[in-house]
Amino acid sequence: MIADQGHLKTAARMAVKEDSDFGLIGLAVMGQNLVLNVESRGFRVSVYNRTAQVTRDFVAAHPGLRLAGFDSLADFVASLKRPRKIQLMVQAGAAVDAVIEQLLPLLAPGDIVIDGGNSLYTDTERRDAWLAAKGLRFVGAGISGGEEGARKGPSIMPGGPASTWDEIRPIYEAIAARVDGQPCVIHIGPGGAGHYVKMVHNGIEYGDMQLICEAYALLQAAGLDAPQMAAVFDEWNRGELQSYLIEITARALEQVDPETGRPLVDLILDKAGQKGTGRWTLINAAEQAVVVSTINAAVEARVLSSQRALRLQASQVLQGPPQRLAVDAQALQGMVREALYASKIISYAQGLDLMRSMSEKKGWNLDLGGIASIWRGGCIIRARFLGRITEVWRADPQLPNLVLAPYFSGLLNRAQQPWREVVALAVRAGIPVPAFSASLAYYDSLRSARLPANLLQAQRDFFGAHTYERIDRPEGEFFHTQWPEVIG
Repeated sequence: MIADQGHLKTAARMAVKEDSDFGLIGLAVMGQNLVLNVESRGFRVSVYNRTAQVTRDFVAAHPGLRLAGFDSLADFVASLKRPRKIQLMVQAGAAVDAVIEQLLPLLAPGDIVIDGGNSLYTDTERRDAWLAAKGLRFVGAGISGGEEGARKGPSIMPGGPASTWDEIRPIYEAIAARVDGQPCVIHIGPGGAGHYVKMVHNGIEYGDMQLICEAYALLQAAGLDAPQMAAVFDEWNRGELQSYLIEITARALEQVDPETGRPLVDLILDKAGQKGTGRWTLINAAEQAVVVSTINAAVEARVLSSQRALRLQASQVLQGPPQRLAVDAQALQGMVREALYASKIISYAQGLDLMRSMSEKKGWNLDLGGIASIWRGGCIIRARFLGRITEVWRADPQLPNLVLAPYFSGLLNRAQQPWREVVALAVRAGIPVPAFSASLAYYDSLRSARLPANLLQAQRDFFGAHTYERIDRPEGEFFHTQWPEVIG
């Protein structure tokens, strides 16, 4: 049923025919672009928005398309072929639960409800159990690519019952981005696996963006202006560092403010926002005892940037170097490029390690090679080297850590000296590079056959009788020492 000039038909006026292949609730920008994407692949789509005028305006703006708009949720549900496939594109949290509550009386056993927002994976698991008890199927589908990806082809990470994949696969494979002829979507796993993988994807994205910002800060400290840095990032995007984020960095640095004629980036206030997925990644990593130090540094950098009033006050009383680099700009560019590439490898390695750990705990059997493959197109962290990551995990699915793969250990060994030079230059100049530093510290800790944790264990046993193991005895044998009493 197609709305004519924005006037929506309802069941009170005529019977609703079950002829739509897909339904979507929530017509903000992402929702609208996904609808247009699905319709363009040959599917008929029903749409509903809490504010009926938004639905009317959207349908009226796209005459001739296979769209059916409704101001009644009951009519919207009735318009869908069974089993119904309904995707929610509403704000994560209470809004998702509220819409599901409204849908429940209208659905039939076997119908599929899909949450396409950035929901916390534990909420997805709760909703999966909730709907399963009512004979319904629930999918938590992570979607990456922003507005453009939603319209032209995103990377999609659906979880939920395996039985849902056969039902939604034709639509999702049709609308997903494609790389080498393969759609950037696979069934991730049961329960909250899809939203979990999207959460870690976003954590890696935090790290990637912060690393690029630190590279920008270093180049700026060496005297490069925005157009010159745009040229540098554009050059990097033609080599090993090729990625969506590097590309948009070059474009952002080229942008000129029409009012002042100055580079727009120079006029943007240095306060970064965040929506929570990075923090969720840190919390989960702590729970799993997995190191994600690059992501942690990136999240903390955003938090510190938001404390601008405090920073301005501190800048008047805390001393340090002038944050300028008196080095050859051309030589610095090469070193920063190596440091950026090496740190990106660490960020991805940490994210993949977290997913591997969670997969083992939950029994999800995550296909890390498959996940890397669907990140090659459509998503925000798409990058050339994801092809290599895909090859590595497919060749050895039991690989303990990405950095142990010969291809990536070779790159890190190549980059480690300029990487150190960059961090040292930054420290001497007083330029904060928390993500570069955290990535290098992880690399050095991981390659250390012996760490000072022996002293830490002595301290723990001293004050808390926590025991320790010895290097001259079999592992798993624990000892305690009667340490001397400390007075005072």
